[in-house]
Amino acid sequence: MLLCVAVVATANDEDLFPRPAELDRDVNFWLSIFTEYNTREGVLHDNRNLAVVYETVPLPENVSRRQRQSISDQRREHYKSILRTLAGGKRQSLSKDEQRVLDLWPDDVTNEELSAAVGRIRFQLGLSDRFQEGLRRAGRYRDHVNREFTKLGVPVALAALPHVESSYNTEARSHVGASGIWQFTRGTGQRFMRVDHVLDERNDPFLATTAAGKLLAYNYSIAGNWPMAITAYNHGLAGVRRAMHQYGDHNYAQIMRNYNGRTFGFASRNFYVAFLAAKEVDQNTEKYFPGLVPDAPVEYTTYRLKAFVPAKDLANVLNVRERDIAQHNQAVQATVWQGSKHLPKNLEVRMPVEMVDSSLADAVARLSADALFDEQLPDLFHRVARGDTLSQIADTYDTRVSTLVALNGLSSSNRIRAGQQIRLPAAGPAPAQPPVVVATAAPPPPPIEVLADAPAIDAVGAVVEEEERPGALTDQLGDLIGSLQASLLSDPSDYTVASDNTIEVHPLETLGHYADWLGLKTQRLRDINGLAFRTPVEVGKRIKLDLGTVNAEQFEYLRTQYHRQQQEAFFRNHTITGVTEHVVRRGESVWILALRQYDVPVWLFRQYNPELDLDSVRPGTRLNFPVLAQNDPE
Repeated sequence: MLLCVAVVATANDEDLFPRPAELDRDVNFWLSIFTEYNTREGVLHDNRNLAVVYETVPLPENVSRRQRQSISDQRREHYKSILRTLAGGKRQSLSKDEQRVLDLWPDDVTNEELSAAVGRIRFQLGLSDRFQEGLRRAGRYRDHVNREFTKLGVPVALAALPHVESSYNTEARSHVGASGIWQFTRGTGQRFMRVDHVLDERNDPFLATTAAGKLLAYNYSIAGNWPMAITAYNHGLAGVRRAMHQYGDHNYAQIMRNYNGRTFGFASRNFYVAFLAAKEVDQNTEKYFPGLVPDAPVEYTTYRLKAFVPAKDLANVLNVRERDIAQHNQAVQATVWQGSKHLPKNLEVRMPVEMVDSSLADAVARLSADALFDEQLPDLFHRVARGDTLSQIADTYDTRVSTLVALNGLSSSNRIRAGQQIRLPAAGPAPAQPPVVVATAAPPPPPIEVLADAPAIDAVGAVVEEEERPGALTDQLGDLIGSLQASLLSDPSDYTVASDNTIEVHPLETLGHYADWLGLKTQRLRDINGLAFRTPVEVGKRIKLDLGTVNAEQFEYLRTQYHRQQQEAFFRNHTITGVTEHVVRRGESVWILALRQYDVPVWLFRQYNPELDLDSVRPGTRLNFPVLAQNDPE
């Protein structure tokens, strides 16, 4: 059976989505950003105390991001100078501007607090016009969202979440590769949808809505309350669990004010309060945007293809353009419209009723036999998408990184960029080119893969603007760790190193893995942990590390990368379709239940039962098992 949260979905919004008085100033800030300021202006404010807004900054029409940054930086320097003066203790004979800034703070503000505020001046772009556009677009999907969320037992008020994430813009893309109205990252999306170079269901607002409902229900089952489940949608379950362990499950204001997780930046701190503001506007549209009329939903007819079909042939029998099919089937990737792939078998094609003379089934029946294929076209090239790495591409096409490097003449750094064409083995070797000799004074750096970069379409949510982004750190390794964590948002496992240099052992890990990531011999780890030769590490236990060769951040990067690769490989072939609950009976073993009865790998079982002590499972214990479906082979 499907494990859902219907029991709480029927409660009042105030109970499900509490608004502690301490967070009022934050909610009010986002209400003003969503309803009062448009994208031709922004505000300079304190990034911790959102009640402190220094100035409204007007912006020229069609201003670029760089120009916007320059304008806001100039005004930021002005307020930095004022705050430094006030932090020096000056309280008399103030200029008009100095007095105005001082009045923004409580009467008992200290010099130390004002000094700290110098480094906390942040610019936030207004979003009222984008929010208004999103309210209109939401009308196309709201009925579907309500039906799917009701079916899954998820509060329909969560339909406001895309206003924070994307403003219901199906073309929204983020800098970390999140995509579609629900802004799924690739790693999270693959758990619930097909995400590859033929179909990316994150971009289909209907399929992604169902996946979002499942993800939110899962987050709730782990976090136990909606404020933290919503925060986990942005920050990830692992970080949210760490925050809850530190401050308590329901100390929302404490967590959002004081939790100091490495990637718990401005966006994560503000995600829940921004949702509360978006929900307020979404449920009271006439109050904030009088006269707004939402778009009407499109009436569709659908048909599931029983063969692989060239897009041009389907367009011909429908008497429409390929772009018309693409507009209403946004999961279909560019490879299909470019002709290097067919529309895949089992794809449910969706078209507006008014664009189809009879039924889709009748139209497909008119396809000639030579337009129906039993197999997909072979892959010759891969166009690099935002978020791709060379190892991911190699895994996707069942080849090796070294093969791709050789076929494409990549440099030893193996850097790839969004939009780049990667030749695949089926295309054969590239035409011979005369060798290029490059003088070098030192050997090249070791291979490192980086996220492909390219301009992204701003998600309205742009709760984070310019200088602060979720998970963004200053150095390259920090950026990579943040990107890896973004791909594991649904993994509640704690892969961090504790302050005492210990870690919790997770499935798929061995002492040999730890030794490799630490650059040590395995025996060294046995010695410091008192482990006999051949004694395996136990899942759920803690062991001590020797960080003399690499630091904790480097270890965490290698460890997280390993788990991301394992999980991505698994979810290329499997999709989570639901959750079932099992009550343990006498004589049953968790391991046997997972591996034999439910056919779920232990690492995934633990993600659905993260607080479970595997050594103390007793009859009557309730376990959650994800229901898995095998993906269709191409």
